Amino acid sequence: MSDRSYLEGLFRQIVEASPHVMVIVNASGLIDLVNAQVEHVFGYARNELLGQPVEILVPERLRGHHAELRTAFFAGPRSDPSSGARDLRALRKDGSEITVDIRLNSIETDTGRMVLATIVDITERKAEAERLRAALREKDVLLGEIHHRVYNNLQIVYSMLDLESDDISDPTTLNLLRDSLNRVRSMALIHQTLYGSNDFAEVDFALFLEALLPILTASYGVDANKISIRFDVEPIRLPIKAAVPCGLIVNELIANAFKHAFQDRDRGAIDVTLHMQPGNEGLLTVSDDGVGLPDDTGTANTGKLGLQLVHLLTNQIKGTLDIHRSNPTRFSVRFPI
Repeated sequence: MSDRSYLEGLFRQIVEASPHVMVIVNASGLIDLVNAQVEHVFGYARNELLGQPVEILVPERLRGHHAELRTAFFAGPRSDPSSGARDLRALRKDGSEITVDIRLNSIETDTGRMVLATIVDITERKAEAERLRAALREKDVLLGEIHHRVYNNLQIVYSMLDLESDDISDPTTLNLLRDSLNRVRSMALIHQTLYGSNDFAEVDFALFLEALLPILTASYGVDANKISIRFDVEPIRLPIKAAVPCGLIVNELIANAFKHAFQDRDRGAIDVTLHMQPGNEGLLTVSDDGVGLPDDTGTANTGKLGLQLVHLLTNQIKGTLDIHRSNPTRFSVRFPI
């Protein structure tokens, strides 16, 4: 046996052993060789296909276009194994259609140029992918509805507390109620931001701050021309379990600055920043150029509820809190994202 005959025999064995359909087509577009897999995928006995135009495996509506593509391929064939097309429709003997992935290779033979087509039936894979996409769409709708309902419920709580505030004349009680109202509204804004986004798992924190800061300014009756709030937030999307605590931390620290930092001052500024740090950590800072913190303020056991909440919320996101007391007064929360 010559080396060439041996190689041809080996090639045919390889084709026959392939787990995918393999079809060899000559320059006239006729099927010259198929392997056993064609019987399982297309329902033909192999002798029914030999000598037939390859378009027998193509739906009738697509045959004219397929013949043009075949002619063009033989006119300038590509030897790249990835050449060909994905997600094509193919026709089985019983008239049903399947979705296939086709890879083409040009082969030089003694009788001329041929094309080896490797065909994989991906019908079930496509169907499963569509089922997964449908499930994800349903999940997104459900999550959106959940966030919308949470937002609505928090708005109802806010409205009820706001109505109660009309009957309260004691300034201390009224201030405490206002702080609680702002906390509720901050949480509601998180869910509103999620509901309005395309991702219900993560919050665009910059978008949240854009909505929150003007509300806080109005709530505490602050003149925005005198006390400005500036924020510098990288395009970071926080997971919901970090976004709510971070939103409340910002709420508490800004409220605290409004109430205490600018006493006997006509001007001032508050800065809010959120930047990524090495090791997938976020660094959230709230600072002001106000009067500074007394020595007994800012610890975890302070008597002020707002600062106690800041410590509790920092622990909740497994973060660390650093406090710089003056020039400027700065709270820095470092936490894993």
